[in-house]
Amino acid sequence: MPAIALLAAVAAVAAEQLVQWKYGPMGIAGLLLLTVGLKAKSPACSSVGAGVLALMVTGPAL
Repeated sequence: MPAIALLAAVAAVAAEQLVQWKYGPMGIAGLLLLTVGLKAKSPACSSVGAGVLALMVTGPAL
């Protein structure tokens, strides 16, 4: 069981570092809002976080 928890923690840190490297501080803010919203079961917070991440991934419309 500790091995699974360790692997999950490593995967979470790796995902956070990837978002930080690729999308910068706004990507981290979106990921944080999404995570907090899911943990707190807050649809508004998780929706805002998902929206921020979606905007960061898709980029500006030209």
